[in-house]
Amino acid sequence: MKTRVITAIIALIIFIPIIVYGSWLIDLAACILGIIGVHEFYQMKYRGTQRKMQEIIAILAMLSLVLPIDTFIPQLPNQFIIYYVFVMILMAMTVFEQHTFTIDNIGFPVFVSLYVGLGFSTFVQARDTSLVVLLFALFIVWATDIGAYMIGRKIGKHKLAPTVSPNKTIEGSIGGVICAFIVAAIYLWKFNVYFPYSIAAMLILTVIFSIAGQFGDLVESAYKRHYGVKDSGNILPGHGGILDRFDSLLFVFPLMSLVGLF
Repeated sequence: MKTRVITAIIALIIFIPIIVYGSWLIDLAACILGIIGVHEFYQMKYRGTQRKMQEIIAILAMLSLVLPIDTFIPQLPNQFIIYYVFVMILMAMTVFEQHTFTIDNIGFPVFVSLYVGLGFSTFVQARDTSLVVLLFALFIVWATDIGAYMIGRKIGKHKLAPTVSPNKTIEGSIGGVICAFIVAAIYLWKFNVYFPYSIAAMLILTVIFSIAGQFGDLVESAYKRHYGVKDSGNILPGHGGILDRFDSLLFVFPLMSLVGLF
């Protein structure tokens, strides 16, 4: 616990100025986090086995989604076209590496780059919209995590997904949603002018985001179970990897974009 607290404090000291300043700093942070996230996926799957070229292409594909390329070079086509160019490169690799890299293998780098890329791209979009919108997402996820943990420990009896995350309970999950709802209600009472919908509509969306965040957490747990690892990485002592810390947000941010919050 001491290690977790120290790591959290140091991370917040670094993270808070970045999200407050925004601009190019948030772009840089998203790119770095995305690169680490893709690398963690490759480490989980291949355990150090050399897949450097595939990983590099997956990272470049991810960066094509995160970086605001059209802002700097407006002559370039849509970012998803650029992304698809990297997918075509992966497809071309099956011609020259047909014994080690086949059509069945392409799905992994495509999935990883899309999952991480869209997650951190919408993270940047949320901050570009306003700090208030970004904090709304963070507070929902944090309130859900804390509420689910505390209430689950106190009254949790029925397992939520025992084969994936045996410590999570249905009672804790519901408690997390309730905590997120309360925190959002207080936050929106002060800042709802920054959002395009009424407080009632935002509170309904809060419930959806809270549930989605919990699914993001469970999905990450399922990945780790599948690959037989405890954490996605070890860059954050006591907390695991970047994917461990951003698993919920990688689900929540794209969903927020989908419903038009940015």
